[in-house]
Amino acid sequence: MSRIHEALKKAEQERAAQRPTEEAPSSDIMASSPVIGSGGATAAAVVDVMADPVLMSPATRVSSGILRFDDLKARCTKVQWRLDPNQNVFLDSDPATHGAEQFRTLRSRLYQLRGNQPLRSILVTSSIPGEGKTFIVNNLAQAIVRQPDRRALIIDADLRRPRVHLLLGAPAAPGLTEYLRGEADEVSIIQCGQDSNLCLIPGGNEVTNPSELLSNGRLKELLDRVTPVFDWVILDSPPAVPVADSSLIADMCDGILLVVRAGSTPADIAQKAAQELQGRNIVGVVLNATEKAQLYETYYYESYGYEPSPSGA
Repeated sequence: MSRIHEALKKAEQERAAQRPTEEAPSSDIMASSPVIGSGGATAAAVVDVMADPVLMSPATRVSSGILRFDDLKARCTKVQWRLDPNQNVFLDSDPATHGAEQFRTLRSRLYQLRGNQPLRSILVTSSIPGEGKTFIVNNLAQAIVRQPDRRALIIDADLRRPRVHLLLGAPAAPGLTEYLRGEADEVSIIQCGQDSNLCLIPGGNEVTNPSELLSNGRLKELLDRVTPVFDWVILDSPPAVPVADSSLIADMCDGILLVVRAGSTPADIAQKAAQELQGRNIVGVVLNATEKAQLYETYYYESYGYEPSPSGA
């Protein structure tokens, strides 16, 4: 770097001597211009620092709109999350627990789908409240980051009832609402848990105009910036039937997972949710809160093209 600095200084002195009445060139121009020594020979090849992100400082990269995971992790808020053991299936000491295995299966299915289509940002929604979409968001992300070198970001876009931070034992703000209102940048709203490649953007402080905020263009801008940094970006959203928020967010995401609670969600309500999201890329339906035997039976009959008789024989 000292040789480059000396070469730049020498070139500046020569240019100043030749054109004393002209303004000195800007540092950007200097950095991108070759240095000409005596006799017209090139004295040194000066690297264009602004064109090479490797040579930038982390702060400069971020401020220039270039995001890298290491920079983001170094600059974002570090939080000692306190995960709720009742909501996090991977806290079980037995790695083969039924719940954990189902989320590994869901993770594998999403990777299979990615082989056939662009799929990095996933919206998780449900028909009505209480079907467990936030539970699915949290544990799917946990399943992803348990793979080596995999990175996941959860965005709590349910601005009407943000709950992801409760499952992680994380602060609720600053979060998405502060970003959408232009009060914070993406680095200041991202939290990173300890010893993990899982990051969170919580919902933020309560607002009275969630639909307007979600449609003001800044969420799309945020997704464009952060999605290339992570392997998966998973968004929680309000239920699809009561409000239109999930339809707004769906237009900005690569795919949608629709959560249905076994033995609880009315079939006509689930169909109405699918109609609300018609035209978007629904990549799958997650059947939540099933018993193990019931789940096996459903998988068996649907996979092999048989329907059980009314008696179950």
